[in-house]
Amino acid sequence: MRNSDRPVRDTLIRALGRLDYHVADRTSPDDVRRMLRTLRPIDGGYELVRLGPAGDGGYLVPDDLAGIEYAFSPGVSTESGFEAALAARGMRVFLADYSVDGPAEPNPNFVFEKKYVGALADETYMTLEQWKNATIGAYDGDLLLQMDIEGGEYETLLACPAALLAQFRIMVIEFHYLHELLNERYFEIVSRAFQKLLQTHTVVHIHPNNCCGSVKADGLELPRIAEFTLQRNDRLKRHAFCSTFPHPLDRNNTRKATLALPRCWYE
Repeated sequence: MRNSDRPVRDTLIRALGRLDYHVADRTSPDDVRRMLRTLRPIDGGYELVRLGPAGDGGYLVPDDLAGIEYAFSPGVSTESGFEAALAARGMRVFLADYSVDGPAEPNPNFVFEKKYVGALADETYMTLEQWKNATIGAYDGDLLLQMDIEGGEYETLLACPAALLAQFRIMVIEFHYLHELLNERYFEIVSRAFQKLLQTHTVVHIHPNNCCGSVKADGLELPRIAEFTLQRNDRLKRHAFCSTFPHPLDRNNTRKATLALPRCWYE
């Protein structure tokens, strides 16, 4: 916006505010495109395998799981198939969710904590660092993270020490409200969370959740919710851009129409 236009804009914002409307500054489309380029999925040289159900709660991960002893999975809800698949590979899986009383299915390798994961600690919440320290202490080997916490992922990641994030060889994170990247203040926070992840990890897969559709604006298309798989940079065997979406192993989360990753995310 030109400087000469700002008095008009500010007057309009004040007028709308008196009518109880909220006006947010819009993110530059070029800023969004630059961020999307950093998130373009990479073929790191590992075959992707599907763990969990053929639907919501199942995820694609690189076949680089050997040697991971512990997995952390905040956000339980009513599906624990992914965690059961990890347990079947010999992992001890720590689950957390204050909204339920336990995993969706029993498993001797499950350890459940009735708390949310976030940026603070109280009777309801704990940080990822506190959870890790309380369960496996000073263990410094590789870990796996699967996180679906309905928008709490951003505060959790920003509050987590970089050294702990670097312990996760593989992360599967469902990111929510991605259409709000068009809101400049929201973009500033979310882009910081992604920048923090990309210091040590690379996106190797994105699967839009077809539950909620997408938002189109300024030549962009932003799924409201998408599942990201990230792999630690030191594990990558090559660095080739992926160009075929959806992946053959991707499955719809709901019975709604398939929502493929929009081209602006990988072209």
